[in-house]
Amino acid sequence: MKRQRSRKCLCCGEMFRPDPRNLRHQRYCSKAACRKASKAASQRRWLAKPDNKDYFSGPENVARVQEWRKAHPGYWRGRRAKARVALQDDCSVQIVELSSESSSLAADALQEIYAAQPAILIGLIAHMSASTLQEDIARSTRRLLQLGQDILGGRQADGHQTADLPRANP
Repeated sequence: MKRQRSRKCLCCGEMFRPDPRNLRHQRYCSKAACRKASKAASQRRWLAKPDNKDYFSGPENVARVQEWRKAHPGYWRGRRAKARVALQDDCSVQIVELSSESSSLAADALQEIYAAQPAILIGLIAHMSASTLQEDIARSTRRLLQLGQDILGGRQADGHQTADLPRANP
């Protein structure tokens, strides 16, 4: 097997190992700036050839470009992303049967009650403390929060923690 030799990059001057497939003609390393310099040098060499001097100008080249554009309509617009396919099929519409039993259930959907959770919590605390004053609700909320943290923290709940919470009338 042949030994791979290092080569000096024509752009940055650092040593690099050329790709084995391009060993005989790779003169630039893989850094972005060097690849850019390689592309510029390649374009300069291509434009320096006599056959390519007027490649992009003249009536015959205009006709050539126009023919290519007719053969490739929409090429310049770019590629659009394909419509994404949903992982699940759309749910089919369910027909709701109206009856006298369903009218009592139609008052509030569960999702609507869940969205009102903060109001429910404040109402529950106000009911437990038998007061609608914000100061009383805030005091009760702090006590309940402390009690919940004590329970979740594994500490034994003492009787005095809940003793000063007013009880709701049974």
